Amino acid sequence: MAESKQTSTAEGRRERKRRQTRERIEQAAMTLFLERGFDATTIEDITDSADVSKRSFFDYFPSKEEVVFAWQDSFADRLMAAIAARPKNESPLKVVEEAIVETVAASADERGLALGELIRRTPVLKARDQMKYAKLEQKLTEALVARGGEGKAVRARMRLLSAIVIGALRVGGERWQERPPEGPLEAFARELFADLWKMLADFGDQAKNQR
Repeated sequence: MAESKQTSTAEGRRERKRRQTRERIEQAAMTLFLERGFDATTIEDITDSADVSKRSFFDYFPSKEEVVFAWQDSFADRLMAAIAARPKNESPLKVVEEAIVETVAASADERGLALGELIRRTPVLKARDQMKYAKLEQKLTEALVARGGEGKAVRARMRLLSAIVIGALRVGGERWQERPPEGPLEAFARELFADLWKMLADFGDQAKNQR
């Protein structure tokens, strides 16, 4: 019994050490990327700043790009948690809007905004950035299905909703690049959804009139 408890504690320490090392690498890399630029920062620069070996770096990240996109993965995880936490009786539309607005607002810290700008002005990161939408759409679908129950019909509706919402996020990102909002990100996200729901309603009316 004592041996089992000791093993559990030792495993906990190892996991904590790995997490702390990963976070140290991420922090060192992000600081350097924002100070020097992505292309001007080498893996050696990152490992020196984080006080780890190159081998340790590659234990956690296969490339510099993956350090940047670990931040996007954390955004997706926070979004899924926000969806799961919404009241059970809310409609999928309400769930999606509130969860995304909450997650976007919570992610709007100074470093997050600077990272977004870094991605937009770095060609290799900007090209890879488009992949996030496909991953977000898949995760969003699964999170909504988990709330709405299984079945082909449910999954089809949730996939459609996810595709529409992620498309709106993509448009919002393009709008941001053209003209970053001056006010809070929450207001920007609310406006984006208001435009989306109005557009869908207009499309629905047009479809009825054409029948």
